[in-house]
Amino acid sequence: MKPEEIHLSDWQRILVGEVPGSFYLEAILRAGFIYLLLLLGMRLMGNRMGSVLTRNEMTAMVSLAAANGVALMAPDRGLLPVVVVAAVIIGYQRLIAWQALRSEKFESAVLDDVRILVQDGQLQLPKLEASVLSREQLFARLRQEGIRNLGNVQRAYQEANGAFSLLTFPEPRPGLSILPTADTSFREEQKKAAGQFACGRCAELVPGQQAPTSPCPRCGEQEWQPAVLE
Repeated sequence: MKPEEIHLSDWQRILVGEVPGSFYLEAILRAGFIYLLLLLGMRLMGNRMGSVLTRNEMTAMVSLAAANGVALMAPDRGLLPVVVVAAVIIGYQRLIAWQALRSEKFESAVLDDVRILVQDGQLQLPKLEASVLSREQLFARLRQEGIRNLGNVQRAYQEANGAFSLLTFPEPRPGLSILPTADTSFREEQKKAAGQFACGRCAELVPGQQAPTSPCPRCGEQEWQPAVLE
C-alpha cells in the first residue's frame, strides 16, 4: 500500500483487510489442510516431537511453522510450496535421526551430547560454562528435586535435549549448601559438618577447624563456606 492510503480511522482495512469475504471461507480450508499437514509431519518425525525437543527438532518445528504461516494468511500463495517445504524438513529430520543411530560422533556433533554438571558432589565448572548455565540456575533445578546439599549429588546430567537427570548417594554426605544465600535463617538451620569447609564456587571440600585462608586447590577461588550434612 502507498503511505497516503493508510488511515487510522479505516477500521474496515484494519480488521478485515483488503481481501474479499470469500477468502475467509478459503482460510478455513487452508487452516484445516495445514493443521493436518503439521500433524502428519510431527508423526513422521517421531514421538520425540511430542516431548522435550532438542535444538535440531525445535529448528524443524519453527521451519514448518514459518512455511505454513505465509500460505495461511496470503491469498496469493498456494499450498503446494508448503507441502514441498514440509517434505524437505521431514526428510532432513529423518535422515539426521537415521545417521545419528549409526554414528555416535555424528549424533554428538548435530544433536549435542550429555554433560556432567555435578560429579561426586563437586561442580564441573567447564561443563557449566559450555552449557551456558549459571551456578544459581543449576542450584534452582536441584532445589526443585528436594536437594539442599550438593554433597548428596552423585551425578547431575544435562541431557542432549536440555533436560536434567539426577542421581544421589544413598547416604547423606557433607557438601556445599545450595540454599539461597539471601535465606540466611534457613541456611543456619542446616546441620554443619564438623571440621570441613566447602569452596563456594566449585564445592571442593577441605578439612579444617576454621575457614582456610588459602585459595581453593581446585578452582583457585577463596570463597569458603562451612560444609553441611543435610
